[in-house]
Amino acid sequence: MAFEMFYQSTAQPLQNFLFSYVGERQSAEDISHETFIQLWQHPNGFDPGKSKLRTYLFAMARHRAADWWRRERSHGKVPEILDHVDPRGEARVMLDDALRQLDPDGRSLLWLREVEGHSYDELAGILGIPVGTVRSRLFTAREELRRIWKSKSQSV
Repeated sequence: MAFEMFYQSTAQPLQNFLFSYVGERQSAEDISHETFIQLWQHPNGFDPGKSKLRTYLFAMARHRAADWWRRERSHGKVPEILDHVDPRGEARVMLDDALRQLDPDGRSLLWLREVEGHSYDELAGILGIPVGTVRSRLFTAREELRRIWKSKSQSV
């Protein structure tokens, strides 16, 4: 029962995060399901003294997504984040396009922080890096997104 409740509260945010990372809805769902199965089959890998269960789950999913990217790159596939025209307007399409131009790590880090609302400490746990490195990478991703957005805005 507890696992089911955890799954219900976490599955959609995890799939959204993975979609921001891999850019394909079906692949994001597949990776999410594989991650939950891994957690179910190997629950002893989680140490509550080190992180929250949600942080641990997102870290597992991020590693799976990174493996997915390596496989896709080796096959010459580059996924598209935009698979439809967004009815909310041109600014949204421009933002999606700008996000797509970020590297997957920067894009996923921004998603986890700005959309999912993870703290710097949680991000450090998910990524397995120090908090200072999280701050640095977030700054770099934001600056890169700002640069891309500015160049897009000037060309319109």
